[in-house]
Amino acid sequence: MQDFTTRLEALASQSLLRTRRVVEGPQGPLLQVEGTQELSFCSNDYLGLANHPALIAAATDALQRYGMGAGASPLISGHSRAHESLESELAAFVGMPSALVFGSGYMANLGVTAALVGKGDTVIVDRLAHASLIDGARLSGASLKVFPHNDAVRLEQVLARCTTGRKLVLTDAVFSMDGDLAPLAELAAVCGRHDAWLLVDDAHGLGVLGPQGRGSLALAGVRAAHVLTMGTLGKAAGVAGAFVAGDAGVLAWILQRARTYMFSTAHPPALAAATSASLALIAREDWRRERLQALAAQLRAGLAGLPWSLLPSATAIQPLIVGENATARALSAALRAQGIWVPAICPPTVPKGTARLRISLSALHTSADVARLVAALTALA
Repeated sequence: MQDFTTRLEALASQSLLRTRRVVEGPQGPLLQVEGTQELSFCSNDYLGLANHPALIAAATDALQRYGMGAGASPLISGHSRAHESLESELAAFVGMPSALVFGSGYMANLGVTAALVGKGDTVIVDRLAHASLIDGARLSGASLKVFPHNDAVRLEQVLARCTTGRKLVLTDAVFSMDGDLAPLAELAAVCGRHDAWLLVDDAHGLGVLGPQGRGSLALAGVRAAHVLTMGTLGKAAGVAGAFVAGDAGVLAWILQRARTYMFSTAHPPALAAATSASLALIAREDWRRERLQALAAQLRAGLAGLPWSLLPSATAIQPLIVGENATARALSAALRAQGIWVPAICPPTVPKGTARLRISLSALHTSADVARLVAALTALA
């Protein structure tokens, strides 16, 4: 039997051992963490909707109507009126003909990829794509190829060499550890020329980017039958779950073939109802996105000149590259000692030598919150 204690000790010696902390109470800029209050810059609740009264009211009403659990998979008896309504609303929100709700973004990416390609086909993945896209590609049984990060020219070269089978290209829209955007218009055009599907993981763009927060494809002006989008509902939307949207025929096929959809209990109807309420807020409250942009500009100006560099990012994700694992973890711990929670991200999540602080902004942060973080990092530099 393997000695996992020794292996865990090895991770600790490399500053790679991950731990959990217990949060008490709702999400927000100020979190109660194991008995202390901390200013949080670590949540993906970008628009500050996770504790919004409208979402809580919608979920409470749905609990009275539907109860707690869905009871079965969507293809048995778990697909409620709340789910049916949400799928129609999601499709309209992102400007696609059809949408399908999954239990999580990971499940959506695994299920959709394996439904679209298999043995004899080719799946091509951006080098920095999310783990769920990479795992979906591996589990599909298709031939896996990788193209350099955001390089549409190299992608076209790879596609040109694929002469048999179906082709599927996978990419994030906003890369979660770097905060940069994929060149979606160029990628979609390349895929169109080579009869390839393009699946865009918009987990960190939905709600934050594009007109009325309709996502990265809307921002890029991309709307094509060969393009699908996956969006998670536990980040900017503030709830849980995910969806994939695209051509109605393709979505009908995914419903029949995505094993992570077919063989999982549907997520609770109350969450679907809460997400419907969230979509309405996202569409009409532009001030949340405007606040994010203002806070990001303040942060970037405040941290200019420090020995650590911010990666270029126009999103709520602002990565501060530190370098060594131990240094990043020590910096995170020093901030925590001052009541500020910014997580250190280390390999294998990011490449070796690029350990960083991943600063996540929320529309509920104030200018004073950002100034406090800037002052603390300046003092530690």
